[in-house]
Amino acid sequence: MSIETIYNRRSIRKYKSKEIPIDILNEILDAGRAAPSGKNRQPWRFIVFGGIKKEELLSKMDDGIQRELNEEALLTNSRDGIPDAKNTLRIMKEAPIIIMVSNTNGKSPFENITTADERFTEIVDTLSIGAAIENMLLQAEDLGVGTLWIANTCFAYNELVNYIDVKTQLVGAVALGYPDEKPNPRPRKTLDSIIEYRL
Repeated sequence: MSIETIYNRRSIRKYKSKEIPIDILNEILDAGRAAPSGKNRQPWRFIVFGGIKKEELLSKMDDGIQRELNEEALLTNSRDGIPDAKNTLRIMKEAPIIIMVSNTNGKSPFENITTADERFTEIVDTLSIGAAIENMLLQAEDLGVGTLWIANTCFAYNELVNYIDVKTQLVGAVALGYPDEKPNPRPRKTLDSIIEYRL
């Protein structure tokens, strides 16, 4: 892997129907496993969905989005994000593989965190999981596999957790597949706007 992999990586929203071989999937997942983590807790768990199991998973996501729209919304202040979540669901249906990512030490976001210690632990574990996901995105890019890092699972959090049957915190998902598009780079903030030197 070279530094160009970082700059060439794109979020892919159109996929070919071509399946990803299991050895390629394992290389991508192993890159996630190699990420650094706070106190070496390695708080990540990856559950890989494809085929009929992916269809079942995404039907639960659709159920949650519909509930947010029509019944008892749990994320009332985020309602304007639902159209984007619907589009994300469409993309996930097209991708051959969905990896659901959970924090093995985390609680549901609908439960209270009672101490600052718990809050800091959650922050560190989330950072660690972000590093694992980024490793997977870069390894996938290097192997010619397209990815989309997904946070829109939040709208169907309970439906997805109940279907997956995990007692840990669902952090998000990654869609994988061979890309059927070549997006241009998205704008990035300038270095001057994000860096403050205090030397």
